[in-house]
Amino acid sequence: QVQLVESGGGLVQAGGSLRLSCAASGRTFNIYGVGWFRQLPGKEREFVAGIRWSGPYTNYAASVKGRFTISKEDAKDTVYLEMTSLEPEDTAVYYCAASTNMVATSIRPYDYWGQGTQVTVSS
Repeated sequence: QVQLVESGGGLVQAGGSLRLSCAASGRTFNIYGVGWFRQLPGKEREFVAGIRWSGPYTNYAASVKGRFTISKEDAKDTVYLEMTSLEPEDTAVYYCAASTNMVATSIRPYDYWGQGTQVTVSS
C-alpha cells in the first residue's frame, strides 16, 4: 500500500503562485509514476502534470505547460507542483495519484490517491 498526503492549497490572487506538495509513504518502491489531477464540482478529474518516480521524465497538460512545474525530492519521497501565473480557471481541488506501472494522463492506471487540496484563484 502507498499513502499520499497533499498540502499547500489555498486562496491566491490571479497572477500569483502556489506550491503543492504530495508526500508519499508506505511501499513507495512500488511507485512508477505520480500524477497531479484537478477536479471541479460536477466535472471529470483532469490531468495536470506527471512525473516518473525514478526521474527525469515529466509530462504536462497543454493548459498548464510553461506555468506549472512538477518535481520530486527523493530524500522526502515528495512530489511538488509549483504553480505560477495562476488564473481563475485553475481553481479546483487538486489531487495527487500514484501508479505502479506508468505515467498516464488518464485516471485509470493510478492505484493510489490523496485526499485532495483546494486551490482557489480570485480575479
